[in-house]
Amino acid sequence: MIPALALAATLLVTPVITPAAPALTWHDCATPQTAKRLQCAELDVPGAMLRLTRLPALDPARRIGSLLVNPGGPGGSGADVVSYGGLGLATPEFAELNQRFDVIGFDPRGVGGSTPAITCGPMHDPAVSRFPADDAGYARLAAHNRDVGLGCRGPRRVDTATVAEDVERIRLALGEDRISWLGVSYGTEIGALYAARYPHHVRAMVLDGAVDHALPMRQAILDEAAATEDGLLRFAQWCASTCGEDVLARYDALMADGAPSAQLGRRATPEELAAGVYSHLYFPQLWPRLADALRAAPRDASALTSVMQFTSPEYAAYRAVGCQDFPAPFTGPADLRRLAEQVREVAPHSWRYSEFWDFASGCLGWPVPAANPPHPEPVRGAPPILVVGGTHDPATPLTWARSLSARIEGSTLLVHDGDGHTGLYNSACVRRHEAAYLISGTPGTSPATRSLPCQKG
Repeated sequence: MIPALALAATLLVTPVITPAAPALTWHDCATPQTAKRLQCAELDVPGAMLRLTRLPALDPARRIGSLLVNPGGPGGSGADVVSYGGLGLATPEFAELNQRFDVIGFDPRGVGGSTPAITCGPMHDPAVSRFPADDAGYARLAAHNRDVGLGCRGPRRVDTATVAEDVERIRLALGEDRISWLGVSYGTEIGALYAARYPHHVRAMVLDGAVDHALPMRQAILDEAAATEDGLLRFAQWCASTCGEDVLARYDALMADGAPSAQLGRRATPEELAAGVYSHLYFPQLWPRLADALRAAPRDASALTSVMQFTSPEYAAYRAVGCQDFPAPFTGPADLRRLAEQVREVAPHSWRYSEFWDFASGCLGWPVPAANPPHPEPVRGAPPILVVGGTHDPATPLTWARSLSARIEGSTLLVHDGDGHTGLYNSACVRRHEAAYLISGTPGTSPATRSLPCQKG
């Protein structure tokens, strides 16, 4: 594999698409745990081999085409999602998608079963704070991140712009003139960039839990910190009426000094506990479990630390890709402290963890320059695209969906009026709208209206 510093010059070169790609050779790969009709294939792309899975359309006579899906991340395995019925594919609302589309999942370069995989040494050191209080702490954080980056191995290019080029290679290999796309969270980054560069090869596209890559990092950090705080307060409000207790007081007490974790074999830091709480905010159906975890945490916080982002199997890809797309904006220690104070102002309880602060602080000192930093790429000439945002999404604020939709010519915004990250994972109403749109290719409203509501349920 290639040392990280050796990648820098290459990462700054725009990939060039070859005019043709080899056809995919599909083979049956079902197991007792996967869908019975599952097929697998691999595709050579410059510097990597991509793993793909496919569920052929159940009704070939009415087949519309190929529907590519991406579950987010960075680092999420689209191939596994298709294999095991994730991303809502097994829900009644998406049943018709399985009838009418070949559903295609792929692992982006460096991710999951694609090779070479992104691998790094130990990435998380609880002694290194992501909110350094002084210049020495800032230097420790930067040095730690630099060492992590130098220890990473994987493909030469892992930024989202290169992944979007890989999507075009997949289209060519599928032999499709146009593809449909279903992307959530980070999957909206890939989809929007593909639509900007290849608008005439898009048939239909859902961008749910939208990330707007045009936003400067500082704005994105503050927007998301406020959204995470809102998610925590919404959970606390729910628990006040359902659990009959002040769960926010429990949370704040934990944040004061950390808590023991048998799973870690040591005392968990407040930053680690905040990350574990954040993971539960994605899905309101996990809120009862979160309430139980907070009750147990003073004795054992394992239920929180076992789901924190820092030690997940996907975290190496999450960081390596993230630093190519979301570089640290800090000009120095004082600048970091000023922005950290702003984060505390908009998120007085939850400030210790949000994903864009994790990108910003985790990419400080990263040894490879960002190949795809935030910048606008308007989408023009594509068919109508459906953008979805939630009123209380803790990870991707509704403002991002609105600003992204405004940059996509002729798009429609579907608003999920409810809690949790993405409408797809948290609303049958959203899934019904998304399925109907993907099948018909029309969002169900005129471009002049450009907005649809979706209530809870």
